[in-house]
Amino acid sequence: MDFSLNEKQKMIRKITREFAEEYIAPVAEESDQNSELNPIVFEKMKEMNYFGSCIPEEYGGGGLHNDTISFAIITEEIGRVDASWGITTSVHCGVCAYPLYRFGTEDQKQKFLIDVAKGNKIGAFCLTEANAGSDAGGVQLTAEKEGDEYILNGSKIFATNGGIAETLLVVAKTGEKGSRKELTIFIVDTNTPGYSVGVKEDKLGVRASNTSELVFDNVRVPEENILGQKGTGFKLGLQILDYGRITIAAQCLGLAQACLEASIKYANEREQFGQKIARFQGIQWKIADMTTAVESARLLTYKAAWMRDNGMDYGLAASMAKLVASEAAMKGAHQAVQIHGGYGLMKAYPVERYFRDAKMGEYLAISAI
Repeated sequence: MDFSLNEKQKMIRKITREFAEEYIAPVAEESDQNSELNPIVFEKMKEMNYFGSCIPEEYGGGGLHNDTISFAIITEEIGRVDASWGITTSVHCGVCAYPLYRFGTEDQKQKFLIDVAKGNKIGAFCLTEANAGSDAGGVQLTAEKEGDEYILNGSKIFATNGGIAETLLVVAKTGEKGSRKELTIFIVDTNTPGYSVGVKEDKLGVRASNTSELVFDNVRVPEENILGQKGTGFKLGLQILDYGRITIAAQCLGLAQACLEASIKYANEREQFGQKIARFQGIQWKIADMTTAVESARLLTYKAAWMRDNGMDYGLAASMAKLVASEAAMKGAHQAVQIHGGYGLMKAYPVERYFRDAKMGEYLAISAI
């Protein structure tokens, strides 16, 4: 078994890390405080084609649709410097852009995918409701057919990118099949009358990432905007979430790596009792545990990506990667704060932000997305 990256993947890591360090890292703390993504970074991300990295070039993307490891590396490196940008891009690409490519018609790709892949329009996947999320079958938002249109009524909550998205994939109930709801996924343009953004959530972590309530009040969507076929929403949703879990795992992996690097750096700078604290065995144990957790998460994440690229059933692997990577980030952030001591609670050091950001990844590990 060969666990090494190829030359292309190594180059992608190098380029993305340099980009993230130069453009994202310097404004990450400010973005967290303002609860808003930096617009200059946004434009730079568009220039680098990071919003469409997993989409073929013919649709405006970066051509990594068959190289999920490279796509995971990009998400990992962005998440390493700012988890807010990590989750923004992972959701945009993983559960909006890629499903449009994978399941959309040619007309849908021309109408929606190209703008999403180029970053001209941000995308979101809208599943979660007050009684639906981990229980995807609990969707209450309805879509009733009238002529050649469907009328959507209801609301979604906790929609990542919701307040800034212009292209939505919305899971709606289109009927009943025996004792089970029939679900269908609709592509919704947010300029459609009746659509509005509700409450923007004020979150503990990944604060720059937009998380909002979305309201659908008699929103008319043409039948041609159904993704896949009517009634296939549950099946397609599970496939979409499988791919999305790899991207979330990669984002959490990047955050775990950041916690490890910050801890090693601080331990080699801080002196107590006449020596660097890195020389104390208690600190070494913490760093050893963090390193093991990071490498475990990386192997599981890359394995899931490799399985996907080789046409294998990767759903279980993606779920395990998402769980282990989110736990590595949360545990790593906790240890990073401990190693930093009192300074770990201060905003002057990034581990305070990492600790808050890591909790979101852990939440995502037990939710649908």
